[in-house]
Amino acid sequence: MAQTGFLERMQELVAELNAHSHRYYTEDNPTISDKEYDVLYDELSQLEAVSGSILPDSPTRRVGGDILKGFEPHRHLSRLWSLDKAQNTEDLVAWAARVNRLITDYNSKNTDDPLPAPEYVVELKFDGLSLNLTYENGELAQAATRGNGEIGEGILAQARTIRTVPLTIGFGEGTIEVQGEGFMRLSVLEEYNKTAAEPLKNARNGAAGALRNLDPRITASRKLDAFFYNVGFSENVSFANHREMMSFLRENKFPVNPYNAYFTTMEEVIVELEAVVERRGHLDYLIDGAVIKLTDMRTRDALGYTDKFPRWAVAFKFEAEETTTVLESVSWELGRTGKVTPLARVEAVELAGVTVQNCTLNNVGDIERKNLSHALGTRVFIRRSNDVIPEILGKADDEEGQTIEIPIVCPGCGSPLEMRGAHLFCNNRLGCKPQIIGRITHFASRDCMDIETFSGKTAEQLYEELNVREPADLYSLNYDDLVKLQRFGEKKATNLLAALEKSKSRELSSFLNALGIPNTGKATTKMLAEHFGDLDRLMASEVDELVGLPDVGGIVAESIFNYFRDPIALASIARMRELGMKAEASRPAAASADANHPLFGKTVVLTGTLSVMTRDEAAQKLEALGAKVSGSVSKKTDLVIAGESAGSKLTKARDLGVPVLEDQEELLRLLGGQ
Repeated sequence: MAQTGFLERMQELVAELNAHSHRYYTEDNPTISDKEYDVLYDELSQLEAVSGSILPDSPTRRVGGDILKGFEPHRHLSRLWSLDKAQNTEDLVAWAARVNRLITDYNSKNTDDPLPAPEYVVELKFDGLSLNLTYENGELAQAATRGNGEIGEGILAQARTIRTVPLTIGFGEGTIEVQGEGFMRLSVLEEYNKTAAEPLKNARNGAAGALRNLDPRITASRKLDAFFYNVGFSENVSFANHREMMSFLRENKFPVNPYNAYFTTMEEVIVELEAVVERRGHLDYLIDGAVIKLTDMRTRDALGYTDKFPRWAVAFKFEAEETTTVLESVSWELGRTGKVTPLARVEAVELAGVTVQNCTLNNVGDIERKNLSHALGTRVFIRRSNDVIPEILGKADDEEGQTIEIPIVCPGCGSPLEMRGAHLFCNNRLGCKPQIIGRITHFASRDCMDIETFSGKTAEQLYEELNVREPADLYSLNYDDLVKLQRFGEKKATNLLAALEKSKSRELSSFLNALGIPNTGKATTKMLAEHFGDLDRLMASEVDELVGLPDVGGIVAESIFNYFRDPIALASIARMRELGMKAEASRPAAASADANHPLFGKTVVLTGTLSVMTRDEAAQKLEALGAKVSGSVSKKTDLVIAGESAGSKLTKARDLGVPVLEDQEELLRLLGGQ
């Protein structure tokens, strides 16, 4: 057969096999037997071997190939947002009320082209692993995990093994991103475990572990499935509403879950959610809730997003599932802050599709409050909620068990423990190895200094062999010392030094998070960086100034203040800065602001929509004038600048007697030439 003949026959076989696969996997309506399919597949495989070529959408591409060396980071073209959560119907009604207010506000200002009355679609919330597929001119070019929403891990080889993922689509006019969920059917899990050398614990881990396995052959062996529900980025195509987008996905052979229910009132949605909960146990895949979205795309654009969530969608979480099991033992875990917390080991039990063996016990006070002090060996109630580690709720009966022994010395270094409130702490901060390694590992983690290739094992090796005792020591490491370490070598040493050098340019918010200031996290440190705009200004701040900031109460303010008065912390920060750490804000406040300007040193809150500039622009100009822009109104607020549709902040300002500026022309004059 001539080469042209090979190609034509291969094209015929690919088209026929893909059509059969779509009917079998997506439509659940096979038209040929497995044996007949195998004959066609074998013919295609032979032609590919002879011709030395494989078509882009050939089903043979779905078979896992060589083991990959690692996952490459992939930046999504469109952010994959998290969803705000409604824990109950009251939360759902409150979300709908906010949506209606936003639509009403928009329509009052856009009377010529108002938004339609809200219509809702209810979708199932699948319990697997998020997938983001990129198609370029109709061909699958990349697949990625969600990651942090902006950057995920490239898993193209793994995604290709999912039979329901189209390798090519009919839409070939540019680039699109399609989002969905990879999962393992419960029936497939059951069959898999009958012959597996190591049975899988549950379907969710089976899917997540398969898609994040460097050997695509293992992924293929799990026979994963997928549902798709969103076009996140698109060129040359747009949709008026949710129905059009679903039609587009179906037309391009994406598997779309058959369940999509549309309603015009929240009362109907709530009734439907009760029915979904009833059907949950009859599905062949795991779901952990439902997603409610507005269907009109123009409304979605108008409502937009918060820092974390789309305003036009919400996830309704099912009530936590509970069961009973035996409390077998309690171990005590040491964290990087010196806090020692109990971790319960229970008799393995299935709960919400997961085999549970470990449960959380928050602290000594939690053990006492739940009457668990003498509960070892007895049955206890446990609950798994929102995919977190299950918690023990209390004893299931009045049976007296063995005593949970409360430690008096640190499990990491043997130092005496101190009880602070309901928590135990090891105060040997500078000599407790697990604490030190934990702090260094946290410092290097993704949400902090993001030092690539760094891990807890690396931190422990550097602790043992190069006397690294604090994050600042990392920046004194040199090539000659690193290259001599076991399992390092030239490449690893070079890569680590390069990653350390790169980390010196991380923004102030990342640096503050990396420091591990007690009682602060990523959100708080980001806010501190944006507010102060300069590390020295933050370090010099007083408790009274900190308390007025968003989500900063007395305890958090004291923690921040005391941290920057600790000689050890100050010496470490100074040393890192001497070694090249920049720790600069992405939007630093002007150091040379005019101290005579009426806004210099004033705390200002922006609210509502400004007509003369965006709120971000106004915030930059205010900070350049030396003002402090806050996110909440308090008695310490000096001025509230209110635009259109200003809400609760304006009301609170008036209640507290805080001056309010609503004249946009006056705002321009006040900001002057800034």
